[in-house]
Parts: sequence; structure tokens; C-alpha cells
Amino acid sequence: QVQLVESGGGLVQAGGSLRVSCAASGGTLSSYCMGWFRQAPGKEREFVAAISRRGYNTVYADSVKGRFTISRDNAKNTVYLQMNSLKPEDTAVYYCAADLTRDNTYYSIAVATYDSWGQGSQVTVSS
Repeated sequence: QVQLVESGGGLVQAGGSLRVSCAASGGTLSSYCMGWFRQAPGKEREFVAAISRRGYNTVYADSVKGRFTISRDNAKNTVYLQMNSLKPEDTAVYYCAADLTRDNTYYSIAVATYDSWGQGSQVTVSS
């Protein structure tokens, strides 16, 4: 299985921006659909965004649509989540996840379909 490491989280004021990155090792990132999820204290892990293995397709949760952008650089084995216009309710631990697939158009919003997970990166948005 591919190993994933997130970086780039931190503390930001409401309205600000952050970019979190997810570096993969032990596998070829272009073989995986990639997703970002988040989990706030006392809440279940929820879907944020996903991108197909070649980047042809992306999907977003309604709560982040128009503010967040998922992208990937397969040559660098890295996936990104650019977060703009951040709100206090975006505060959570952000996880990247990988789902092995042969379908260039495939993406998933379901936690259960992802095989590998990073350790998470804390994002805190102050009001």
C-alpha cells in the first residue's frame, strides 16, 4: 500500500487561505484516485474533495465548493488542497486518502472505499 504524509496545516484567521499537501511514497500516485477528508472534534470523518487518478474529474462537498480546490502532480507524487475563504467551521484534522483504481475517470466520496490514509494535518480557523 502507498504511504501518505500530509503537511501544510496550521492556524489562520477567518477569510484566510491555506494549502495542505499530501506526499505519497511506496507506490505510484497515478494509480490512485485521491481524496481529502476532515474530522472535527466529536464528529464523524467527512468527505471534502476527490480527484481521479489522472486529474480528469474532481468532486467537492457542498460546504467547500467554490472555496477549496483539489489538484495533483503525479510527477511529484503529491496531491494538494488549496483552501480559500476559510471559515471557523472548517476547523478539523484534514486527511488525505488513496483508492487504487484502473479507471481514469473514477472518484469516490465514500470513506470506506479508500485503502490508505495519512496521519492527518490540523487546520484551525479563528474567528
